[in-house]
Amino acid sequence: MIFTPLGYRFTVSIMSETATAEARPYHHGDLRRALIAAARRLLEAEGPSALSLRAVAREAGVSPAAPYHHFKDKSELLDAVAHEGWEMLNAALASARVDTQSTHDKLVALGVAYVCFARDNPSVYRVMYNSSRDREDLSPALKETGAYRQVRDALMAGADPVDHVGLELATSAAWCAAHGLAEMASFRQFDQIKATVGGEEAFFRGLFGHMRVFPDEPAE
Repeated sequence: MIFTPLGYRFTVSIMSETATAEARPYHHGDLRRALIAAARRLLEAEGPSALSLRAVAREAGVSPAAPYHHFKDKSELLDAVAHEGWEMLNAALASARVDTQSTHDKLVALGVAYVCFARDNPSVYRVMYNSSRDREDLSPALKETGAYRQVRDALMAGADPVDHVGLELATSAAWCAAHGLAEMASFRQFDQIKATVGGEEAFFRGLFGHMRVFPDEPAE
């Protein structure tokens, strides 16, 4: 087979890249987690369009074939990123409610933590909801043991224990309120009120404090 000079250089480049990648050792103790972390970095730095199994392998420093040991395709990798995102959100909410006492304060703290998580991890946050949109359960890591449960547990302290439907409606209302604010929090129209009340997180607390889904402080 005859190669033109340009064709020869191109062929050598491809062969060299492949050989170098295949020669990389599997140096990660947990390759699956390393690949998910690499996918998260790419999502936040370059957006979903930049994500591919090959790009994730390059970001993680492993061979192009390595991701296929854990994920059959990009969709399966995104599901794993979404699952880890829900776990990260759950941890953020658990931390936020530690030093709160009343139901009102717990819910406001949970709401602020939720919106801050969405603000700080925008691409992962989008993947979390895209992955869950058409499923009956919002996420295996969410509804019964995770972030959603934390909101419901906080509401249970001040709710009628017999009114299960009311509790689910209140939990869903609180969740939708936080999600709505997360979607709108960066709107420029809020810049002036943010400055007036003392910054973005103070703005979040103020908004949640004015929502009827968040119970008022009990009268002394």
